[in-house]
Amino acid sequence: MTKNLFDMNRLARNRRRAASLDPAAMFLHDLAADQLSERLSEVNRRFTNPAIVSGFNDFWAERFPKAAMVAESEVLDIRTAAHDLVVHAMSLHWANDPVGQMIQCRRALRPDGLFLGVLLGGRTLHELRSTLTEAEIETRGGLSPRVAPMAELRDLGGLLQRAGFALPVADCQVVPVSYPSVRALMLDLRAMGETSALADMARHFTPRRLIDRADAIYRQHFAEDPSRVRATFELIFLTGWAPDESQQKPLRPGSARMRLADALATTENPEPDQHR
Repeated sequence: MTKNLFDMNRLARNRRRAASLDPAAMFLHDLAADQLSERLSEVNRRFTNPAIVSGFNDFWAERFPKAAMVAESEVLDIRTAAHDLVVHAMSLHWANDPVGQMIQCRRALRPDGLFLGVLLGGRTLHELRSTLTEAEIETRGGLSPRVAPMAELRDLGGLLQRAGFALPVADCQVVPVSYPSVRALMLDLRAMGETSALADMARHFTPRRLIDRADAIYRQHFAEDPSRVRATFELIFLTGWAPDESQQKPLRPGSARMRLADALATTENPEPDQHR
């Protein structure tokens, strides 16, 4: 049996704790919700039965009051073919089985229903990752799991295809942010519910000398000015459609009726024979 990468009980505790902290830390969710609303406005379709999968249902219910809210879980409480739109909102980067999550969302869609996903991508907190690695090697002589791995954009389009979606698209938005210190960044991550939920992470508190050394290294490499350091977040957006016969299909190889050179009004120059 494969061991899970993430501890879902720990993740749930992180989410509950975040709900009582600074609402301003939800700025990434605000940005994601704005982007999703804009993308939906560009789709020539009226959705009547949307559902949203999230670890912050109160936030997303306020932004999309007509949507059914589905709690993040390894087995989603969502009915088959019940929805014409399913949004997976800021939770996929914590999924032990992201393809399984997407498959469950596809099954919940009616034919030609739309799936939208938004999650944190691989460039997120690359500064913090490298800084903590260097600081921990210096202060403790080794490494322990601290920051969760995240999927790269180039891989996620393939996951959409594996999940059975038609017309898959993956794109991203890089979000630069600045903080007065590494501690301030970590407090913001706590308020976001985005502190580590790795199953193998250490169960003791991070030593102060490790944080102090990380802050010094961070300022050395990623300072914006003497008083602030930069941090990068990457939002990845996924789009896919539940397959339906009405959707446009790719042409069969060799079925073209016009040469590309003719369409471009140019002359076709064949490759020289390399064997002469």
